[in-house]
Amino acid sequence: MVSVIIPARNEEASIARAVESVAVQLEVGEVIVVDDQSADRTGEILAELAQRIPKVKVLETGDLPRNWIGKNYAASIGAAAASGEWLLFTDADTYHLPGSVRRALADAVDHDAVLVSYSPEQEMETWWERALIPFVYCRLAAKFAFTRVNDPRYPEAAANGQFILVLRDAYKAAGGHSAVAREILEDVALARRVKQQGCGIYFTAPIGVVRTRMYRSFAAMWQGWTKNLYPLVGGDFKSAAFELAEACPAFEAALLVPILALDAAALTKVALIGVIAGMLLGRAVSYAGALYRNLYPVGYIQYYFAGALLYGAALVESWRRNTRGEVVWKGRAYPARTR
Repeated sequence: MVSVIIPARNEEASIARAVESVAVQLEVGEVIVVDDQSADRTGEILAELAQRIPKVKVLETGDLPRNWIGKNYAASIGAAAASGEWLLFTDADTYHLPGSVRRALADAVDHDAVLVSYSPEQEMETWWERALIPFVYCRLAAKFAFTRVNDPRYPEAAANGQFILVLRDAYKAAGGHSAVAREILEDVALARRVKQQGCGIYFTAPIGVVRTRMYRSFAAMWQGWTKNLYPLVGGDFKSAAFELAEACPAFEAALLVPILALDAAALTKVALIGVIAGMLLGRAVSYAGALYRNLYPVGYIQYYFAGALLYGAALVESWRRNTRGEVVWKGRAYPARTR
């Protein structure tokens, strides 16, 4: 039996779809939704779901203890109440296609893994979603290569909190969410602890298994990525600076300023600008290849420069918030604690 655990805080737009999509799956014995002090209609919707679907159980968090991230605390409450041999942690914005849980259990057997995580397909309805989200995931795919994450010979570990199926005993041995209570990237931290225990993990991005629309407004998207990007790229200044230089065409743009101000013949300026244009074209072509490899429409290349600009700005802001300010998410502020 699989116990599904869904932390939920102000998720009225998506919670019903998420709950219903896992509750209908035969391998799921219970769906535990932990309402984390929602101020919208989430509680009302959950009450209706619990009355209509026998598998659904609704818990509440109460006040957030010191040194806990809200989502992590809610997940820990759900795990403590769960009775399944396997625990499936998923988000309130995630839609599970029929057979997703069966597929994950099969992947656990096929890949000798106690933790299976899927990166969902992205539902994107606005230009800013299509500009930034594929850009982010293409960069993360380069950093967290599935082949290395899934290979026990390498120390790299990663997971996506929108879908983590983990054997209950392995979860407990790794310390559960109590061991990652203060981690903004609790999914990566949990996967790392499981792998450090000598257990197998399997992380991939399948098609036709799970989908999500992560952000329904630009403000929510900005808040989400400025929370996560800096720790995702390494959580230190050197890693963030290298990522910024590698991912964004800032170097080429900076070269344009002295070239335009150069006291030289027009033909020389044109030639130099042509070199810069070629470098930018090379970046765009490289991005098109990344879109293709990561199963995004290659037509999203039209958003390359907007995506690079948003990514660079979000990374700089994420560095500032994680080192000098505070990280804000779902109406809560957490003090900066990374380098």
